[in-house]
Amino acid sequence: MYRFLLTPRWIALHVVVLLVIPAFVFLGRWQFGRFEERSANSTQVTANLESAPVPLGELAAPGRPVREADRFRTVTATGAYDPAHELVVRRRPQEGRLGFYVLTPLVTGDGQAVLVNRGWVKAGETADAMPQVPPAPTGQVNVTGRLRPSETEESSGIRDRAGLPAGQVLLINAGKIGQGSPYRLVDGYVELTAQQPAPAAAPEPVPQPDVGAGGGLNLAYGVQWWLFIAIAIGGWLLLIRREVADRRAREGEEGAAPEEEAAASQEAGQAAN
Repeated sequence: MYRFLLTPRWIALHVVVLLVIPAFVFLGRWQFGRFEERSANSTQVTANLESAPVPLGELAAPGRPVREADRFRTVTATGAYDPAHELVVRRRPQEGRLGFYVLTPLVTGDGQAVLVNRGWVKAGETADAMPQVPPAPTGQVNVTGRLRPSETEESSGIRDRAGLPAGQVLLINAGKIGQGSPYRLVDGYVELTAQQPAPAAAPEPVPQPDVGAGGGLNLAYGVQWWLFIAIAIGGWLLLIRREVADRRAREGEEGAAPEEEAAASQEAGQAAN
């Protein structure tokens, strides 16, 4: 009855099922891994955003990269802005609008400075035109903001290139920007959230990062892939059962035909007598 399982058509089906199952297992495990990774990141970022401010020097310094665990920690720094070395960062849309980030060094003393992202301004008439930027406050200021690691092409997804107009950059990379700086830059930068004294005009604040659902979609996708395994196995078994039922039905019909012919012949003989 089950010899049909060894026919070429059914062997091909077995191979497909045996290939699909480990593939779905792998995809499910990958999605569960992404869920754990994103959940851990969401938890870490949320905790950092809610933590009490600490002095910048406790978490970052020139030549000391910002740790991933310290991303978005709230830090404070005191110094004076250096508008002469201010830059704008291209390709920074905000709320669906094209624009730039305003990057101004804050000189903290002892030949050190930190890059401060003062906020967002809308783009000019062309991408190469310098936007209108509210001036940085003069004199000593107290800055509070979110600590961010220096950007790279890998971390930002933005491809750096040379030949930009003067005063414009694509990546906020303290190491590269510091090569043309008169002071030692802290590795990383500060995303401004508040400053004292407050200026009369300032760029638009950069929104707080959206930590999302912590990978909830990845969890759903992982469960979905593993449900597909059950569907594949269930469908395979259902096809086998249906084939067996069809074959038994055909055998029953073939066995009933001779019996019906014999009965008809017997009735015909009795009628002749």
